[in-house]
Amino acid sequence: MTVQVIALDWKWLFIYPEQGIATVNRLVVPVGTPINFRITSGTVMNSFFVPQLGSQIYAMSGMDSKLHLQADRPGRYRGLSAHYSGEHFADMTFFVDAVPPAAFQRWAASARGQGPVLDGPTFLRLAEADSLAQPVTFRAVMPRLYDRIVANGGAPVRETAKSGRESKH
Repeated sequence: MTVQVIALDWKWLFIYPEQGIATVNRLVVPVGTPINFRITSGTVMNSFFVPQLGSQIYAMSGMDSKLHLQADRPGRYRGLSAHYSGEHFADMTFFVDAVPPAAFQRWAASARGQGPVLDGPTFLRLAEADSLAQPVTFRAVMPRLYDRIVANGGAPVRETAKSGRESKH
């Protein structure tokens, strides 16, 4: 299973491309399933770390880092930023809820039925340093948002109506 991770000031955005949903500061994973994390930063360099599950890895703007982890037992695990990234980095924490696979499927189905859509403008608001860092779930995600963030060093792109070219927005 793939989870795309984007470090922001001072929060974590998790995109589940196979499920078409996203969360902020809460990661839900099925127990016993290898997770392929793709990790980047939408702002400054940071470090993604879940000590009870394994290694940490840096999140850097414009780069696509990879980390493979697996929760072998159900539980709640603390994740954090392990790299100083500014004034509120100590508050840049999240929880990993490792649940049985059937519970994960129910959670994902429920998530698709509620909450806002994560599109370009919503991402830009979320990326603001003073935006709310409470856990939130997005019922849908703009196609290829993660890849656009990596390619543009943090900001997603959209096609302009007149030129047909992509521009930062």
